[in-house]
Amino acid sequence: MIKARVGDRFDVWVRRALPFLFRSHIHPNLITVAGTLVSLGAGVAFARGAFGWGGVLIGVGGLFDLVDGVLARHQGRASAFGAFLDSSLDRLVDIGILVGIMTFYASRGEAGTVLLAGVALAASVLTSYTKARAESLVPSLSGGFFERAERLLVLALGGVTGWLVPALWIVAVLGVLTVIQRFSLAYRQMAGLELTERSEAGGHPVP
Repeated sequence: MIKARVGDRFDVWVRRALPFLFRSHIHPNLITVAGTLVSLGAGVAFARGAFGWGGVLIGVGGLFDLVDGVLARHQGRASAFGAFLDSSLDRLVDIGILVGIMTFYASRGEAGTVLLAGVALAASVLTSYTKARAESLVPSLSGGFFERAERLLVLALGGVTGWLVPALWIVAVLGVLTVIQRFSLAYRQMAGLELTERSEAGGHPVP
């Protein structure tokens, strides 16, 4: 939702804020990998109970994640593999951060919070997977009011403020609702596509 609201203006903001980066010849994929390592550091920090550092590292890693795409477009290096790498490493980061949180609460014997983080993890992965899978069957699937940027922002704020458990509740509940939303959107688009294909083939659509 954040990316959809900002749109192309974000590229302009990044170039103005970090002009030195666009005068360099750093490969965007290196930025992607560096951001992944920083974000995985957030998972380690959470596992050790350093919630503040975990929140800060999520923010820094998120900045890398936002910049790599802008840099790739600026250099004319945007590629299918770059998009694949970015998306795959995003999933690794999502898992790493929440596994770190689960590790901390498991060490304290707080089974309920571990379960809550597990639900947040499942919702996070499914939010991304449902879109990717649906778009292999339909042209595009737009929609989802609580996406990756929102999840990371909530977890970062939860870490910095110490309100990590409420943050997990937000990520879990809104994540599950977003998955349900995407299932509904996918069903409607796929049903509509099937009706169109039947009509074009001269068949009779089933009500």
